[in-house]
Amino acid sequence: MSSIRITLAICTMAFLAACGGAKQDDVVIVDEPVVQPEPVFTGKYK
Repeated sequence: MSSIRITLAICTMAFLAACGGAKQDDVVIVDEPVVQPEPVFTGKYK
C-alpha cells in the first residue's frame, strides 16, 4: 500500500511539473484594417 502511495505521489508531481511549468504569455498584435469610406454616387453612369 505504501509503494502505491509513493508511486501515485511521484506521478502526480511529474504531471504537475510537466503541465504547470513556466507559462509564456502569448502576445498577439492585431493590425487594425484601414477604414475606407463607401463609394459615393457621382452620377457618372446615367
